[in-house]
Amino acid sequence: MALKSTAIALAIGVSWLATGAMAETIGISMPTKSSARWIDDGNNMVKQFQDAGYDTDLQYAEDDIPNQLAQVENMITKGVDVLVIAAIDGTTLSNALANAAASDIKVIAYDRLIRDTPDVDYYATFDNFKVGVEQANSLVKGLEERFPDQQPWNVELFGGSPDDNNAYFFYDGAMSVLQPLIDEGKIAIPSGQTGMDTVGTLRWDGAVAQSRMDNLLSANYTNQQVHGVLSPYDGLSIGILSSLKGVGYGSGDMKMPIVTGQDAEVQSVKSILADEQYSTVFKDTRELARVTVGMVDAMLKGGEPEINDTETYDNGVKVVPSYLLEPVPVDKSNWQQVLVDSGYYSADQIQ
Repeated sequence: MALKSTAIALAIGVSWLATGAMAETIGISMPTKSSARWIDDGNNMVKQFQDAGYDTDLQYAEDDIPNQLAQVENMITKGVDVLVIAAIDGTTLSNALANAAASDIKVIAYDRLIRDTPDVDYYATFDNFKVGVEQANSLVKGLEERFPDQQPWNVELFGGSPDDNNAYFFYDGAMSVLQPLIDEGKIAIPSGQTGMDTVGTLRWDGAVAQSRMDNLLSANYTNQQVHGVLSPYDGLSIGILSSLKGVGYGSGDMKMPIVTGQDAEVQSVKSILADEQYSTVFKDTRELARVTVGMVDAMLKGGEPEINDTETYDNGVKVVPSYLLEPVPVDKSNWQQVLVDSGYYSADQIQ
């Protein structure tokens, strides 16, 4: 009789699994809803995890580090099976992730590397050095097009948030292209401001970028024009452009400087079509979600997640096995093909 009861219990258990009643839960911690990009990331992951048969717990921390820590701790307490974390500050999660490891909860760093902990299993991101290379290549291409007879080109540099590991890869990638041109005298930095410790923009805040651009213009450009601005993110680009337009760039004989970006946010794509922002870099969050879901699925089923990089991302404690996706530069020449024809945006969203 005991054997029969056990068999029935096993059959019921299998039935529950088959119907999804005992679906595993994935905790998803995103930094903020203030950027359309992170909203898209969250939505894409929820959809793809649910399509794969998982439950999700999606939380946004609104760029508040204690809030993100509390949300992650709460997910651990509730017993999620895997944590997917896009960290606000990649250096603040060590204690929380030690708790996750103690509860045998696997952790995937999503787009932003989590630093200073052994308790991160995999990293899903884009080739962030290449993002910077593409931004700089686009900047130079635009300078050659718009200011062909001008050299040196006057350029100012903006970096991302110093607490985001990616910001250094973006900056270093860009400078691998720009520094030789600076050394050759083809590009000048009239403010003299270089290096992430000087040009970084805390929390990727567009208002901070706008204020800094105001200061750069008033201090360095009373008798000369700026030709280009390296901006690592669309949200900063919008602030930078507001500053430039505020002193007359884009009107009369003051050509709009070449301004780069990243994330192909709708407002910036519209700005590109209006000949204000010059370019952006598209990171297809659908693909990043697909890779992340694949990693989780493999781990929970006892397999090995697909990775393509085991060298680049040392978090200070270990080299985190990573999957790097390809970023795509976007400007007025290819926005339709890359963003609309791919189904990422509808034409109505842009025009």
